[in-house]
Amino acid sequence: MKNQKFKAFVIRDKNKSGIESMYTDELMPGNVLVKIMFSSFNYKDGLAILNKAPIIKRYPMIPGSDFAGVVLESSHRRFKRGDKVICNGWGIGEKHFGGFSQFARVNGDWLIHLPKKISFEQSMVIGAAGYTAALCVKEIISKLKPSHGNIIVTGSSGGVGSIAVNLLYKLGFSVIALTNKDSQYLKNIGASNILKRENFKYSNKPLSKEKWSGAIDTVGGDILSTILTETKYNGIVVSTGLAKSHVLNTTVYPFILRNITLSGIDCVYASYRKRLNAWNFLVKYLDFKIIKEIKSSGNLKDLEKISKKILQGKIKGRTIIKID
Repeated sequence: MKNQKFKAFVIRDKNKSGIESMYTDELMPGNVLVKIMFSSFNYKDGLAILNKAPIIKRYPMIPGSDFAGVVLESSHRRFKRGDKVICNGWGIGEKHFGGFSQFARVNGDWLIHLPKKISFEQSMVIGAAGYTAALCVKEIISKLKPSHGNIIVTGSSGGVGSIAVNLLYKLGFSVIALTNKDSQYLKNIGASNILKRENFKYSNKPLSKEKWSGAIDTVGGDILSTILTETKYNGIVVSTGLAKSHVLNTTVYPFILRNITLSGIDCVYASYRKRLNAWNFLVKYLDFKIIKEIKSSGNLKDLEKISKKILQGKIKGRTIIKID
């Protein structure tokens, strides 16, 4: 394809960012060129755009940690022109130009084919957050059954939390949603009960009363440390976020005396097979009726406004970015 002009949101340095015109020859190396249709907005995209954490590893950078689009050029064995693809993670938007752009050139190993039952738009409502939620829920069901008791999901109004709540509900689990936001919204997507953040009792004890057979935690800090003390014998706590804090103060008691597991979930560098399995899991179990319930939309010119809102905790569900 000839050198083509396009638009992208570019972070030039810690103090300068905005929509710019670029040429496809300026894209970073890769063996697949993709015309991006949709991206989605994740918490760390807000951190990157507002320079609130050291997300960006090189400048200039196009943020956006996932995208869905159509292959225009490919020398990769799995992909050909016209294929519909998804990219989640692999350092895009941090080390490699990301999804807030009309075009991306990436390593084909980072891509998977868009599942046939999912549209571009749906795939980005799900996005990296939903794919992460699937990995978390698969970890839960590797050890627990619905009969074992309640699962608590923290940050349940967010992207990972919302989809985790729905997947667990569809699998028959009783889900307690910890949130400081809209309770009805969470009940609509499958939460059995709502635990308001102001009613969550923090604990500094090595062990507390057993409450949860398992947990999916997206916030970290003292919420995670408290949940560890409250997890039932042989339970599992899945950690995949640090929206509240990256610091964890705990003891070995829950792990030794209650035989619990603390399992970390990384979505960025998960294997191709793991990604395929996670997306197939979503196709099978996610209630696609909730897509409209959890979706809000924006475009490139809205990125700074969305960044401020997500860091202020004013966004629930998933925000997709239409690239046009």
